[in-house]
Amino acid sequence: MDLGLKDKVMMVAASSSGLGFAIARNLAKEGAKLSIASRNVKHIEQAATEIRKESDAEIFPSVMDITDPFTIEAWTKNTMEKFGRIDGLVVNAGGPPAGRFDDLDDSKWVAGFELTLMGTVRMIRQVLPQMRKQKSGSILTVTSVSIKEPIDNLLLSNVMRSGVSSLLKSLSFDLARQGIRINNLVPGLFGTERLKSLDLINSREWRMTVEEVQNINYSNIPMGRYGDPDEFGKAATFLLSDAASYVTGETFFVDGGRTRSVR
Repeated sequence: MDLGLKDKVMMVAASSSGLGFAIARNLAKEGAKLSIASRNVKHIEQAATEIRKESDAEIFPSVMDITDPFTIEAWTKNTMEKFGRIDGLVVNAGGPPAGRFDDLDDSKWVAGFELTLMGTVRMIRQVLPQMRKQKSGSILTVTSVSIKEPIDNLLLSNVMRSGVSSLLKSLSFDLARQGIRINNLVPGLFGTERLKSLDLINSREWRMTVEEVQNINYSNIPMGRYGDPDEFGKAATFLLSDAASYVTGETFFVDGGRTRSVR
């Protein structure tokens, strides 16, 4: 299937590793031009180098901190100067810190708000003028299963990511009339370096082997395994592409069947 991504300009945030990198990598394979960003210049340039080894895609790496509106604005401006258009945006970032209600003072609530919700608002705000001018564009947010099933000890993520989900649904009605689609992609447990680190931490706390921790997690996933980041990247690539031209305002779970709530 031709996804219609050849020479389309795609901006992917937090794409130096993990799921963001997997999305960028798959977009490049489909012939898209990439503007990728993360907080660490060394890591994002290394990611660009790795993707170039697999494809002929034109890649523009940048430094961007989602909590800093000036770097978001600069990333968008520099992308326009480099490519002259913006066809897609992937809103992606690490989650706010763990904690229960009594653990979280005002400063932590404000920081979580700035990172997860306002970071999303600011990135979308930056690309909309160009997408409206083009009368086309696709925006994809990456959130968490916590928007449907709150996760213990992740109160900030539960609240702020639910706000992102509500934001995209609210925006989808007006944006559709302007030729712009916006969707949400929700990851389950994927075999990223972060998950490997969490499994190691849990193995020490629970006094188990890493394999035993993984088996506990597998038992809660109907497909019985962690996802491959590439599987998530392919799902994102489809939603960003012309192949999903009649899809907007939707939330999709890529979790091996783990989430039990009715969508």
